[in-house]
Formats: sequence, C-alpha cells, structure tokens
Amino acid sequence: MKRKNRYSFWKVCLWVTLINGVFLGLMLTMIYYVKVPYQNWDPNDFKLTRFLVRALVSLIFQCLFDYFALNQYYKVMAKKGEWPSYALVTLALVAAAFVYYFLNDLTIKKGELKVALDISLKIFSYSISAIFQIGIPLAIAAVTRQLDEKRWQGENQKVLEQRTSRLEKEKMQADYLFLKAQINPHFLHNTLNFLYARSLPYSSELSEGILTLSEIMRYALDKEEDADGKVPLTREIEHLNNIIRIQQLRFGNALQVVFTIQGNPEGLRILPFVLITIVENAFKHGELKDPDHPVTLDLCIDEGKKLRFHCVNKKKTGPKELSTGIGLENTRKRLELAYGENYSLYIKDQREGYIADLSVNL
Repeated sequence: MKRKNRYSFWKVCLWVTLINGVFLGLMLTMIYYVKVPYQNWDPNDFKLTRFLVRALVSLIFQCLFDYFALNQYYKVMAKKGEWPSYALVTLALVAAAFVYYFLNDLTIKKGELKVALDISLKIFSYSISAIFQIGIPLAIAAVTRQLDEKRWQGENQKVLEQRTSRLEKEKMQADYLFLKAQINPHFLHNTLNFLYARSLPYSSELSEGILTLSEIMRYALDKEEDADGKVPLTREIEHLNNIIRIQQLRFGNALQVVFTIQGNPEGLRILPFVLITIVENAFKHGELKDPDHPVTLDLCIDEGKKLRFHCVNKKKTGPKELSTGIGLENTRKRLELAYGENYSLYIKDQREGYIADLSVNL
C-alpha cells in the first residue's frame, strides 16, 4: 500500500462517534425513563454533565484505540505476519484497555452508576471488555483485508488482460509494418535496378544516380549485422560514399565535401547508420557550396582499433531547416547501449559552424 495507514483517522472517529451516540441515547433513555427492579438509587441524583464529560473522554479513547488497532492489525495481515506480530499488537492494546478501565473506575463518584466488585471480578470484567474492544477491530481489519485482496486481484487481472490484448495488437501491427517495410523497399530496389538498365543508353549521369540510389537501398535491406547488431566498417564507409555521391548528383557536383580516411578499416565492425547520421546533419544545416569552408569529414583508425570521426561544417545562411535532434539523440542511445563507456560523441554548436567529434573503441 502506498498510504501509510489503511484507515483514515477522521473516518474512524466518525463511525465511533455515531455508534457511541446511539448507545449513549439508549443509556440516557434507560436512566430517566426505565425503572429497573430493585433499583436503590434516585435518577434525580444522576449528574448529567459529569456523565457527558466521561462519555466524551471515553469517545476520545475509543477513537484512538480503534484507529491504532485497525491499522496495526491490517499492517500485520498485509505483511503476512506470524503469531508473534499479532501477540505484540494485542498485548499493547490489552495494556491500554486495562489502564483506561482502571482509571475510569477510580473517577466514578457517588451519584453515578457504580457496582462494587472485588479484584478478581474486576479483572474478569476488564478482560471481557477488552475482548470485545479488540475483537471488533480485528474482525473489521480481517474482512477489509480480504475485500482489498479480492479487489486488487480483480484489478490486476483486468490490467493483465488489457496488457496482453495491447501486446497482441502491437505484435500484429509490428508484423504488418515489418512485412510492409520488407515489401516496399524490395520493390523499390528492384524497380531502381530496372530503371538503371533502361537508362544506360540515354544518360550516364542518370544511370549512375539510379545505381547509387539502388546501392543505398541495398545497404538498408541487407542483413549483415552480427549478434551485436554491428556491420563491417567497410560497408558503412561505402554507404557514406554513396550518400555523398547522390547528394553531388542532386546539386550538379557543386557541393564542397572533403572526405579523408586514415588507417585500415578491414575486419572492423561498427553500428550501422552512425556515421551517416552525423553527415546528414551536416548536409541539412551546413553551407555546402562555399569552397573556402568545405564540409570536412575525417575518418581515422589507429592500430588499437580506435575510430575517430571528425565532421566540421559552416552554418547555412538564410532560412534554417527545423530540426528535432531525434537522429543524434537516438545515435547517442544506440552508442551507449553498444559501447558503454568506450565511446564519446561531442557536438559543438559554434557561432559560425558545427563540429561533431566521435570516438569509438571498436
């Protein structure tokens, strides 16, 4: 339970007050209007004000007593406590009840209902009163606990059924999207190959663009990931070159892009689409046609299999394209899951340009 106590103090007080009010009314009716056989005291000597004060003190005690008893027994039941836990709570309640009954007897004066009893009868009387005083909260706590468990089981079952239904729908949707994603790219890839073959006699530039786009599609479709979801670094570099090539064809080879590679990428593997995300960000926000500030892409691989990819571009002037940053953020999450502390990615947003620096221990 998230709440500290199952039973609210003010609700306990309300119910105890209502019940005591009913019995108090009956008692006053008996005192003033019912003649008990062998009654040897005069109702006119009855001190109503003192009686009501004592009733108020009794009410306060019962509110505190029942509030403690209900919540403590409920907590023991909720924790599946053994008999020592119940015994400890019960002993505390019995002690409190006996102390209250004893003090209550001491304050009864002449003119009030009082029966002279010896010590053994008083203990017996106290015990019977304590049994009822404790038994009622214990029974209420037990019934409440059973009802709560049934309600929680029903709610949990309903939540489980809803979750199962939602997972089934999501699985069906995922299967559909997967099938759709497989059919459409394959269809497009095959269509591009057909268009490439038909375009060869007419335009070498057009056929080169179609072939490059077909290679980009093939990279997205091929299943070359290993168990860790990584692909050969050479394939990632090839894909990066194809992206640059298709962009150059779009803009009539006017883009100022310098891509250099140092080291040997053979035999190394990397997460797919990591490098291209950085490059696409530069193409989207960078000034691509300034020969004095070309987009520079430096890929360096040392002998310790550490890769460093450094991308610098000048900021585009004029209207800016809207960006959510989702691509780079997703790339960070993928790198974190795959490499943990064995990578770093820094993006520097300067006044006139962007700098992206990626280091990965492959």
